[in-house]
Amino acid sequence: MRQETDVHRICLALPTDRECSAAITAIGAEAADAVRHFDVEVHLLILDSADEPTRAAHARTAAALPEVRGVVVHHLDESAQRDFLRRAIDRAALPEPERILDLMLPDALSYGACTNRAFLIAAALGCRSLHRRDSDCNYQVFNSEPVHPVHHELASLGKRARDAAPGVSRVTLDPAIADRTVSMVGASFIGELSVDISRIAELDKEVYEEVVGLWGPGHWSAEQRRELVEESFKGAGTHPFTGDHSTLTLVDPMRVDMSNIAFDRDVYERLPLPPATATIGSDYFLIHAVYDAGLPGVLHNRHIVNCYTGQRRTHAGFMAYQRRFVKFLLSMLYLHYVYERMADAGSSLLDDGGRLDPAPFAAFLAESVRLDRTENERRLDTVASAYARLGGEYAEFARGMTADRERLLDEAAWDTEEFVRLIGAWEPLVGAARFTDVRSTPR
Repeated sequence: MRQETDVHRICLALPTDRECSAAITAIGAEAADAVRHFDVEVHLLILDSADEPTRAAHARTAAALPEVRGVVVHHLDESAQRDFLRRAIDRAALPEPERILDLMLPDALSYGACTNRAFLIAAALGCRSLHRRDSDCNYQVFNSEPVHPVHHELASLGKRARDAAPGVSRVTLDPAIADRTVSMVGASFIGELSVDISRIAELDKEVYEEVVGLWGPGHWSAEQRRELVEESFKGAGTHPFTGDHSTLTLVDPMRVDMSNIAFDRDVYERLPLPPATATIGSDYFLIHAVYDAGLPGVLHNRHIVNCYTGQRRTHAGFMAYQRRFVKFLLSMLYLHYVYERMADAGSSLLDDGGRLDPAPFAAFLAESVRLDRTENERRLDTVASAYARLGGEYAEFARGMTADRERLLDEAAWDTEEFVRLIGAWEPLVGAARFTDVRSTPR
């Protein structure tokens, strides 16, 4: 349960559904590093959706982390997460509680939902910020030490922009918004593409460009799509860290990755992420919201190392991941409409207190659901044709995708509607979470 205190609590969160004992050990070291250099109490939150033997191994790894004053470890399996959510939902007295529970903890994989659970638990723990990492990432090493993003995050997050300015390398922020809060600090990744499509480029560069270009708005020119393809999913490239650099600015969503991000609580306690299932990229909405609303951020260069897990290389993993990629493409019909409206709205996305106002976001999303689906039908046709040319597993996936065509189109619209529903429930849910025990066994 949240307790008001002078201690600056932060939540360092690691959601996982795979074996990641090495990542748990590494993030434990980042938590210890944070308390050595900053006056904070770190709540290291491991949200574990892996199978039982893997969870047991994770529990042993978490228990073996060195005890560090100021670091509190919470390892919650889905049963513990569900219990917390039920009590928070009941306390919030929300209509259709089971539906809200399904949006927060769906049966299928959801990048947005797992992070939303971290947001609520951070609120329950009284944390002032949430710092997210991923279980398929590693830290760079420089001068024999891991390169931890938390140093840049804690140096600036939650301060007025003008107060954060002396601590960064460069300022490109409009002085007119220097009294706004630094609401997000992030960097990107180096290494493999963030989306598992590099094999397409190896097989057929034309197909790669055709398919990746589909995530741009339908009205874009061929040249705009080529430019998008050139910078998509590559992060910060392959050049390793050689020294710190940071910029106080409005952070371009294309320059950061959700495996290397931190938000002030006035962001995630105001607005959740889309709870869409089996859809990559569904957890990037808040990055766009912060940027379009004109909330200051810091972009730094302590990039995470991205790596693919073995499961993605299996046949089942391939098929599941390609479906998530296609659903991402379909979600863009709705999200690009919303992003354009958000860009036009600018600072009117903020309330009188300078925080994100959920109402306009919900309104734009509700409008988007009424869009004609022809653009998405063309996306599916293009993927089916392109993958058929690739042959093999890609052609097999295309046949299944075509057979499931109507369901995929319906799900993209349905996911958007459900996001509107969750936004409507978010304020009372966060309020209830602040007074709900997490019921982990912290150390």
